[in-house]
Amino acid sequence: MNLKEKYKKEIAKKMTEKFGYKNVMAVPRLTKVVINAGVGKNAKDKNFIDGVASSLERISGQKPVLTKAKQSISAFKTRKGMVIGVAVTLRGKRMFDFTEKLINITFPRIRDFRGISALQIDNHGNLAVGFKEHIAFPEIKADEVDNIHGLQVCLSTTAKTYEEGLELFKLMGFPFKTE
Repeated sequence: MNLKEKYKKEIAKKMTEKFGYKNVMAVPRLTKVVINAGVGKNAKDKNFIDGVASSLERISGQKPVLTKAKQSISAFKTRKGMVIGVAVTLRGKRMFDFTEKLINITFPRIRDFRGISALQIDNHGNLAVGFKEHIAFPEIKADEVDNIHGLQVCLSTTAKTYEEGLELFKLMGFPFKTE
């Protein structure tokens, strides 16, 4: 059973029992997943930016968008219009497929992984997870990579509170630390 079917059959039912929703549409659900990577000090290196973009494309299965600086900041050595990051937004089937892959394949591949901290969920029930190395994803072969970069995965929900978001992610199967 994939994550979308599991949500429809089990997760929505358990969330309704716990929080007492009167309407099925009030039950929190995943709306989008945003994967982004900043290029940092390599902003002037076109090959590095292309490498980050191609790795995000392989990870997500979708063409990424280059994010540009909105203003010049001399302390960061950025100019307006300069490429400072790469981002992909996933919705629908790709979102559920990526989330399933994240839970079942990527997290177990991370060295010394002991679970996600519950503090990574914000007050509106959204989860943000950072990766120091993008080679944790199964599409990336470690021996083919020239430059290792980090990335961030943000999972947005319709949850209104921290408790609703935490319960939703626990029921989805995210591995949280027991503190």
